[in-house]
Amino acid sequence: MAFNIRKKMPSTSTLFINDINMSACQRFQSEYRSFGPIEIVPSAREAAENSKVVVSIVPGAVDVKKVYLDEKDGVIASRKNEGRVLCECSTIDVKSTREVGEALMAKDIGTYVDTPVSGGVPAAQRGDLSMLIGHSPPSDSNPNSLLLERVLGMIGSPSKFFYLNSLGAGLTAKISNNYLSGTILLATAEAMAIGIKQGLDPKMLYDVIKASTGQSWMCDHVMPIPNVIPHVPSSSGYKPGFKTQMMIKDLGLGIEAGRQVRIKPRMAEAAMETWESASKDPQCFDRDGSSVYLHIGGPLPEGYQDKGKKKEDGTWEFV
Repeated sequence: MAFNIRKKMPSTSTLFINDINMSACQRFQSEYRSFGPIEIVPSAREAAENSKVVVSIVPGAVDVKKVYLDEKDGVIASRKNEGRVLCECSTIDVKSTREVGEALMAKDIGTYVDTPVSGGVPAAQRGDLSMLIGHSPPSDSNPNSLLLERVLGMIGSPSKFFYLNSLGAGLTAKISNNYLSGTILLATAEAMAIGIKQGLDPKMLYDVIKASTGQSWMCDHVMPIPNVIPHVPSSSGYKPGFKTQMMIKDLGLGIEAGRQVRIKPRMAEAAMETWESASKDPQCFDRDGSSVYLHIGGPLPEGYQDKGKKKEDGTWEFV
């Protein structure tokens, strides 16, 4: 996402970056500085201080609050700028994003918008993510909305922009979508494992599903069996992608959202037990969520060689 912003913004403009992993910042700066100035800053406050637009994406609500509301180093500590646009792309609970947005608006720090993304790593690399936007559509009478559209167009595809009119609505849509993706991926892994253990060829079974009622985006793009589809994480040693343990957060958000409106989230509650167990499985931890297939005992193709290698420090490297 940051690469696409650097590539598409004016070459004379500076991109300010901040991350808790300084080596990631240094690597990014070294790799992409030919597209224009990249400056590493020590805090979100300094990034915002120098910018018309802030784009953030972090793991959870506590991290979002630190980025935006920390009184010393957060965006809220930067100078007032009503013309600044703050795009928050993380997947967190709706209540937290509204708290952050209201606190920032009260201090005229800028226009804060929940803009969660969908499409996974491939869409992020291509710059054609789906954008679920908790704001009204762009209007000539609202310059900030036009700036919002222009910036989101650097990381997403305008044909996949969904303006959902109010703060928190983008996250509401994202949570509902992730409820489906987490349960469908597990169901796909189980269905494939059943068919293969009953004697079917994995590619033939996939062809049947693809042409039938069981077809899904998760089946086509996150197929959990290696070497059935070349471009999916399972065919690269389950390189994430979306890490197994992150599924717990996303399904948890769906479960909580359902309970808030008195919808019993039966599917997610059932799936959560497996995801929690898989997240503790060394075969799955820090690998793509499709590795849940290994956790449930799915058979691997004959002659399969794992392209993931676990190092002595417990982390994975991928061929």
